[in-house]
Amino acid sequence: MVADKESCIELFKSIGLTEQKAQETLRNSELSTQLEQIINEAKQHLNKNENIPKTVGKLLYSVATKSKQQIQHLIPHLIKYICEDKIKNDVQLTAALDYLLTHPTEKIDTNAFEEASGIGIVVKPGEIDSVIEELITQNKEQLLEQRYEFPTGPLLAEARKRLKWADGKELKSELEVQLLDLLGSNDRSASSAVTTANTTKNKKSKKVNVSNATEHKNENVNASVLSKPKGDENSDNGLAGEALNFHKPGENYKTEGYVLTDKTMDLLKEHLKKTGGQVVTRFPPEPNGILHIGHAKAINFNFGYAKHNDGICYLRYDDTNPEKEEEKFFTGIVDIVQWLGYKPYKITHASDHFDQLYEWGKELIRRNLAYVCHQKHEELKGHNVPISPWRDRPVEESLQLFEDMRHGKFAEGEATLRMKCVMEDGKQDPVAYRIKYAHHAKTGDKWCIYPTYDYTHCLNDSIENITHSLCTKEFQARRSSYYWLCNALDVYCPVQWEYGRLNLLYTITSKRKILKLIQKEVVKDWDDPRLYTLTALRRRGFPPEAINSFCSKIGVTMSQTALHPDMLDSFVRDTLHTTAPRLMVVLEPLKVTITNYPYDKETELTVPDFPHEETRGSHKIVFDSIIYIEKTDFSEEARKDFKRLTLTQSCGLRYADLAITVQEVVKDANGEPIELKVSCQKIDNKSKPKGFIHWVSHPSTCEIRLYDRLFIHPNPDDPKEVPNGFLSDINVNSLTINSHALIDSGFKDGKPFDKYQFERIGFFSIDPDTTSEKFVFNRTVALKEDKKAN
Repeated sequence: MVADKESCIELFKSIGLTEQKAQETLRNSELSTQLEQIINEAKQHLNKNENIPKTVGKLLYSVATKSKQQIQHLIPHLIKYICEDKIKNDVQLTAALDYLLTHPTEKIDTNAFEEASGIGIVVKPGEIDSVIEELITQNKEQLLEQRYEFPTGPLLAEARKRLKWADGKELKSELEVQLLDLLGSNDRSASSAVTTANTTKNKKSKKVNVSNATEHKNENVNASVLSKPKGDENSDNGLAGEALNFHKPGENYKTEGYVLTDKTMDLLKEHLKKTGGQVVTRFPPEPNGILHIGHAKAINFNFGYAKHNDGICYLRYDDTNPEKEEEKFFTGIVDIVQWLGYKPYKITHASDHFDQLYEWGKELIRRNLAYVCHQKHEELKGHNVPISPWRDRPVEESLQLFEDMRHGKFAEGEATLRMKCVMEDGKQDPVAYRIKYAHHAKTGDKWCIYPTYDYTHCLNDSIENITHSLCTKEFQARRSSYYWLCNALDVYCPVQWEYGRLNLLYTITSKRKILKLIQKEVVKDWDDPRLYTLTALRRRGFPPEAINSFCSKIGVTMSQTALHPDMLDSFVRDTLHTTAPRLMVVLEPLKVTITNYPYDKETELTVPDFPHEETRGSHKIVFDSIIYIEKTDFSEEARKDFKRLTLTQSCGLRYADLAITVQEVVKDANGEPIELKVSCQKIDNKSKPKGFIHWVSHPSTCEIRLYDRLFIHPNPDDPKEVPNGFLSDINVNSLTINSHALIDSGFKDGKPFDKYQFERIGFFSIDPDTTSEKFVFNRTVALKEDKKAN
């Protein structure tokens, strides 16, 4: 090891790193230690008195950044090949690393390693020229048409596919040269440093500098740009970041941090036999509450990733906490999963395997990897838990005590089974089993001991041959115990991948806190439309397609996200705009009598359900001499920005082809308008009014529920924002009920959850509280604000 920071920087610079890059590397203690060891190892194979060549130095740096923990013992072999100039470029290095990751526990087969890494293969310049020329010829027509707007990424990708061992820089350089030869300079502001004339002359030198030849804005092109075998097109299906780096089934060992044992490879082979190489995921909710918006992301990710890879996804109930589980939660969960459009491959329960889990608990004791402990629950809280005085009790004693726990010989809290491992957050010996004298929804009273999440989760994943155990970041601290437990029992070990959970501002999703809101009668139940449970969003009228689109748009990242609910609302509007038929509804009615009604009797008008697509259907409404408009659509005082009805300004009626003009205002004792008497005129191009309003005639009464944010502050859980707790942050105006709204005569029937756009008001959904006497509507979202008109 070098003695000080300055020596370290000089060491890193000796392999070609810049001062800045060396400084950045030094700040990463793990990387700098690794790189230092690699450089010192390389010096054993090179002339110690000479600087390491930059080409070698670059590859050594790549080894430090790309190699994984599982193959650290094989790194010296890799360094030897680099120093002997057998591994010459990143392409060969990547292939060599991949080979070693695929054979992490085997003795290196030199011939197989060299063949897999392209050792000894030389790609001649003429081969590169020919392949690039062929690709340009295939796409010549599009290139001449699009010129430098043509996306060249796929061209390079195809070239790399055909010449696997060619140096990427040489491929890119040749492509730039031939593009310049075909298209000429892309620099319109000044003379190009390299002209078309000398391009041909210097073509073979590979030293032409073309700065703009591959500049383009969009790498995502239609598959037709390159001729590809059918079914060979790649799509990331909205996946991003780490999700694109997920391992292939059976290649768990290639994942950073995955723990290998001498039985790993055999277990993976057996796993592949059972799955056939298929991706297998699971969505594992606890049946002790209703799913919320964060679960929508998890559902989309687990089911979506499996679907994208032609795999399967289980719905598994994590039913290990019998006191809080209810049948309505079991049925509610599967109902929501199906509502979002997903069908589980199979519905399972953690309790399906309670017998096997119990046997594995005894096996852990036999292997001296678990023990029965009598520390109290309060003593086990936190991370600085004192070491149990029973940790080293004899195996036979723990086995007997575990049997006694199973047969009800201890009271709750008197004994637990603990595992001898340390979690990533430093917590030692997590509990595997605890005593609970509670009736279980599925197993009844068979058990009085129940496994914990830390014990159950990974083993159920193993039983179901899960390939990708996808969970949110808070479970990252459990990853080490996840791997430890599977390996301790010599069973197949899946890979746990963590991603950032989805949080929305102005709401809470904690089941415990939602239950408090219900108990305090702040909200009515789990499906109160002011909540962001998925049942609440469904009741409010959110379409599942909008929720799925929202989840797809935000993608899957490793960082936690807290988004404004307006973002979700915009997806809801976009969906409902094309799916919700229009109706006219008046929230605050003002009676209008047309004194010169132009017809002998009431008349029927045909109104399109979707005015922007009239072929999609219509409905009939009644028009008569008495109509009702919104109170806010009339103003006695004329204002410059007010384009609706005033004493001096006419206004058009939607779909009636008439404009009305006020003749008289009838007021109540308080001076408030209660009726307008108006005349009407046919609208023509010369007398077209500035504004049009909606109206109803012969209407029915309905109830309208308008919802606002439940909480005043963006983060009601944050003590800095809300020192007195979330219950003190309730918005008392979060629900407004209007029982005297009027709906147009064209609305005859509807069922709960049917969705409509009330013209000029917003999007609404029929609430399940609807009766045969009165329809009840929930406002889903308001219309977007129209900044061009009042």
